[in-house]
Amino acid sequence: MTKPATGEKASFPPSRYLLFLLLAAGGFAFDVWTKNVVFDDLGLNGRSDWNQSLFGGWMTFCFHTTYNKGALWGLGQGWTWLFALLSVVAVGGVLLWLFVYQAAKSAWLTTALGFVMAGTLGNLWDRIGLHVNPLTGNPEYAVRDFMYATFNYGTFHWPVFNFADVFLVTGAVMLVIQSLFFEQRAEESADQTAASPGTVSQEETSGSPSTAA
Repeated sequence: MTKPATGEKASFPPSRYLLFLLLAAGGFAFDVWTKNVVFDDLGLNGRSDWNQSLFGGWMTFCFHTTYNKGALWGLGQGWTWLFALLSVVAVGGVLLWLFVYQAAKSAWLTTALGFVMAGTLGNLWDRIGLHVNPLTGNPEYAVRDFMYATFNYGTFHWPVFNFADVFLVTGAVMLVIQSLFFEQRAEESADQTAASPGTVSQEETSGSPSTAA
């Protein structure tokens, strides 16, 4: 990616700011709200009374509240502050990529990075202790997870997750699709344009030589 020249106006529509803001702020607010509601209702290490069975029992889903002091899917337990720092870096990187390097030209990329920002902010909120442990009443520096699913008739237990994780995975999948398909099409289009014999110079079309008489 290349940075636009100094003083150059943004070449993406202003609506990209609104799209990104709605996804990032809306997703962040929804994630924090659902965590607050579920943890206020079930407390810590609580489980919902209901257990939804799908596909004849092949999949089950319920709420089960727990803390995660690692990264996505419980990886890297005990490294809360490292992941918090990486989240701050990610926030700056997303904003730089979108609005300085103008990835916001693409509505697809704007949407993907809006989801990434929503998920990053949602889990960052928890990692820096902006919520209270219902058992101790003290700030807890850990991510609140509460969605729990099993597969293959209960033999495979998916790690407990939250909506921030859903947003992060959605954005990541969209970025992979962008990398595999959209960029490849753009490169193929550029190659076809470069190879086209229809481009001629101004001198050839004017019929007059460029040398002085």
